[in-house]
Amino acid sequence: MRLLGRAASALATVLAVLAVALSLQLATAGAARADSQWSGTLTQAIDHIPVAGEGRTGYSRDAFRLWVDADGDGCDTRAEVLLAEAEDAPSVGSGCSLSGGRWYSYYDGVSATAAGDLDIDHVVPLAEAWDSGASAWSASRREAYANDLGDSHTLVGVTASLNRSKRDQDVAEWLPPINDCRYVKDWVVAKIRWGLEQDAAEKAALEDVAAGCADSSLSVSVVG
Repeated sequence: MRLLGRAASALATVLAVLAVALSLQLATAGAARADSQWSGTLTQAIDHIPVAGEGRTGYSRDAFRLWVDADGDGCDTRAEVLLAEAEDAPSVGSGCSLSGGRWYSYYDGVSATAAGDLDIDHVVPLAEAWDSGASAWSASRREAYANDLGDSHTLVGVTASLNRSKRDQDVAEWLPPINDCRYVKDWVVAKIRWGLEQDAAEKAALEDVAAGCADSSLSVSVVG
């Protein structure tokens, strides 16, 4: 009986330890879930992004693998964005070639009726992402960023010539001819989503544009 009592006591101790461990795991999981979503106004979003110096040492566009077919449906990231943003859906041919369709480039208000007239722009350019923290990422995370279909703020279809005039400039150096409020919101969401930083000049430019925008609420799904 004494042995049974000791066994029961030991079992109770083990169960208590397991219960504590489980509760800690659940608490940690809950915190992780809470951290995966960020909400606030545009002004709060700008303040939320850490301010740090930037450096482009070691940057290569090849560090970001582009236009993958992540879901294996035959359409790469570029085609997926074009299909998602089309105002009139194009026909999809062999190899996910697109014909017909109509798109609106919000950077300049121009409509396009040929997919080839559009570039898919990384709102926060790859080089800017590198400067702002992506230089420390793994290759797989950089690939995920370069092909982000999980949030429409990261990649947008825009007039090709305008995108090429933007190059790798940040908001302190380049803004679209129209819809700068939308552009700044997209920029801020992309930075928060991917845990990127901003430099002082960039933050000042964001605040300057935001002062003339509605301070609307933003909800960001943060990539862990």
